[in-house]
Amino acid sequence: MSKQNNRVSQVHHSKARDPIIIAHRGACGYLPEHTLAAKALAHAMGADYIEQDVVLTRDGIPIVLHDIHLETTTDVAHRFPDRMRDDNRYYAIDFSLEEIRQLRAHERSQLDSGGVESAVFPDRFPLTPGFLGIPTLAEEIELIAGLDQSRGRSTGLYIELKAPNWHRAQGHDMAIAIIDILEQRGYADRESQVFLQCFDDKALRYLRNDLHCSLPLIQLLGENAWNEDTTVDYDYLQTPEGLDDIATYAAGIGPFLMQIYGGKADSGKPLISDLTANAQARGLQVHPYTFRRDLLPEGVSDFNELLDIFINQAGVDGLFTDFPDLAHRFLRYREELSQ
Repeated sequence: MSKQNNRVSQVHHSKARDPIIIAHRGACGYLPEHTLAAKALAHAMGADYIEQDVVLTRDGIPIVLHDIHLETTTDVAHRFPDRMRDDNRYYAIDFSLEEIRQLRAHERSQLDSGGVESAVFPDRFPLTPGFLGIPTLAEEIELIAGLDQSRGRSTGLYIELKAPNWHRAQGHDMAIAIIDILEQRGYADRESQVFLQCFDDKALRYLRNDLHCSLPLIQLLGENAWNEDTTVDYDYLQTPEGLDDIATYAAGIGPFLMQIYGGKADSGKPLISDLTANAQARGLQVHPYTFRRDLLPEGVSDFNELLDIFINQAGVDGLFTDFPDLAHRFLRYREELSQ
């Protein structure tokens, strides 16, 4: 069978339509990431899809959390000071769901050389933990489905499998755990409303070939230097041959935005790589990450210019942003100009 015939069916998304707006960890430019409050706000802001990063608890429950460890976004060190591993990190998989429910979420933080904690984005929501917790995947789906009903919308889920190999080494199959939740909630066959994404191509192939998952899969593209997954060659995956390979099991790619935008020429014109065009020529959608008003690439003056480069010039099919309201405002303005 040829590669062309072996490609999975694609989600229908006409290039004549606006790119989809994916709320990255919810509306996390305004509220702590992956809290139900951030997801409700993203829904109110009209996000087409809302992202769920998923890790597992000790009892195998999928929870929505960006990292496999807890200390950068919760008060775990204060509530369970003796539960760190030898590397001084607190891993979600070492805690039961009952224990996870005791934690309070806060803005993403970092420690300086003196051990002083500060917010990664200091002008966002205050760092002090308060009333926000960590939701399960099932709870978040229930919230989005309920808001869809009450607001007359059809908002998509965009779920990432975080560190599936690491979870497997801990004795858990996170792909099966996630598919089980989707089946229970009636989303397992909603091919136009759910994306599954992962940096690990083996996990995506497992979903497609072994679990026979029909949902559209997105191959996330990191940089080899990040050591996100040392078994994946992201340089290769960006080549025409690598994209041919991806097209046999995935519906699209999720590249780091700097893999598309390479700065500006002396003339001021943006330097745009061939990655988007090459992927789209193979029937792959392109959903780059992450678009932040408060963390712009070098040479970009403001958020609107960043969106213009990727939407109007690079022609991406969707994008992940911490500020879904600003992305939708840009699209409305673009529509007004075209009339």
